[in-house]
Amino acid sequence: MNNDPKALADHFIREETQFHLGFLPTEQSNPKSRTLEADFKSSAEKGTACLQRIDWDVWEMATRVLASEPFHRLVEQGHHTLLNGGRIVFSGCGATGRLSILMEAMWRRFWGGSPDGDRIANQVESIMTGGDYALVRSVEFFEDYAAFGRRQVREAAMTARDMLVAITEGGETSSVLGTVDEALARGCAVFLLFNNPADVLAARLERSRKAIEDPRVCVLDLYCGPMALAGSTRMQATTSEQLVAGAALEILAHRLSGRPPVDYATAFRQLLEGLSAPANVKTLADYMKFEADIYSRGGKVTYFADDFLLDIFTDTTERSPTFMLPPFRKFDDTRSPAPWTFVKNPLHSTSETWRLSLKRPLRCLNWTPQDYAAMGAEDKIAANPPALAAQDLLKFQIGRENVEERCDSGKDACVQITVGDPPTQLTDACRQLGAGFAVRTSLGIGTRLANHALDVPCTDGALELMSHLAIKLALNTISTGTMALMGRISGNWMSWVDCTNKKLLDRGTRLLVELAGVDYRTACEALFQAIEDQQQLDGEKPSPVQIALSRLAKK
Repeated sequence: MNNDPKALADHFIREETQFHLGFLPTEQSNPKSRTLEADFKSSAEKGTACLQRIDWDVWEMATRVLASEPFHRLVEQGHHTLLNGGRIVFSGCGATGRLSILMEAMWRRFWGGSPDGDRIANQVESIMTGGDYALVRSVEFFEDYAAFGRRQVREAAMTARDMLVAITEGGETSSVLGTVDEALARGCAVFLLFNNPADVLAARLERSRKAIEDPRVCVLDLYCGPMALAGSTRMQATTSEQLVAGAALEILAHRLSGRPPVDYATAFRQLLEGLSAPANVKTLADYMKFEADIYSRGGKVTYFADDFLLDIFTDTTERSPTFMLPPFRKFDDTRSPAPWTFVKNPLHSTSETWRLSLKRPLRCLNWTPQDYAAMGAEDKIAANPPALAAQDLLKFQIGRENVEERCDSGKDACVQITVGDPPTQLTDACRQLGAGFAVRTSLGIGTRLANHALDVPCTDGALELMSHLAIKLALNTISTGTMALMGRISGNWMSWVDCTNKKLLDRGTRLLVELAGVDYRTACEALFQAIEDQQQLDGEKPSPVQIALSRLAKK
């Protein structure tokens, strides 16, 4: 294909219409948060309250869906699958892929060490587009290929005894829908969770219609409106999926272990009420200002955590494409800019941390150029496949090694993050490893024993679902608010977005239409030109949307 920016834009406009997604509510601006930028300029507390208002839409959805027939079918089929020796396999991409891995880890953590624990623990698995590597680094363009999802189902050796729970925020992610296609071909029971109206998806997108209208697929429509930050489906969309899918999985854990049931809609409402209490809003606002100050002075933040490490990864990894921040880098990469935020377990080595966090061996991809070519990948991917194997993932030192590079500027901070009262062993390790940092502090959720303490109720069941949701909601609010304080949003749009796949190309184009007041073609051509210009830059790069916006403003 011609690499001229205008030719690339023309091809995207004419040939990639299935990725023009502005008609989807999850891609649109939420009227309830239109004042988000102005609210944060007024005060961090006001901006925090604006973000939290949108989370209540998730609760309204949950009261409906948790009582619905499709949710009942999800639980009953899951129970049948487990009793008959099959596996429940979650599949997702990006934020939902990280959620899928988290769900598996929550299940394995509960059953580990119990009678028959290993057998039951192995009955829940996950498929993440890009494999475990994508936990810490987004894999460009992978979500655009249904063939990649189909192959990962084949590699998981799914059979008719198994059950697939496919999760896609928008309902249109090609790689996730590929897992649906392959699982159906293998006779699996299939459930599909998404966050846009099913009738809208079926009317406009062929790949979505194929799955939604297949009588073998049980659809759970979790529509709860647009995101607080337009298009940032890591927020309310993934929260709703974690609540609904997590509730189903925890119900199954309770059935098998004889634990009493939990009223999930009530528990989630109590969590939202707790987080929006004035004292907790002030804590969140104060913490955002703390992080924004560290970054503004050129410092870095390192989170120290143990049990909830995967939850923190979900938020921190998503910050890179959402706000155009430097992504996590490998220990032997001395050329890429250091990530603003990193995550470490101060108690264990990197390999031990992965083993203890996942409760299983690493599940990475070892595909060859021939594999990519056979799956129809673009020539640039097949000719130079990304390094996604286990040895590549282990180069991200998330254990106690090499802390020095995270505190070498004299402006850096370490933050101990816990849910519940912090264990003494973890606190001691954080104190020891944090000795070289200019600033040391702590963020606690469901505890008063932290410098920044969020005293919220967590009505937890076997899988600690509400605790996992509490840390997700807190970190989503903190990361979004911090970037708002630093000027990386416009209105309620993420105007510093990266454009690493076709969905994000469309989102960036629509953002330029909104902010620059130009037509779609002009915006798209400006964006492709900006992407080419950005690739010539060294060091920490600005968002191509910002480059294009500046150029359009001058015109």
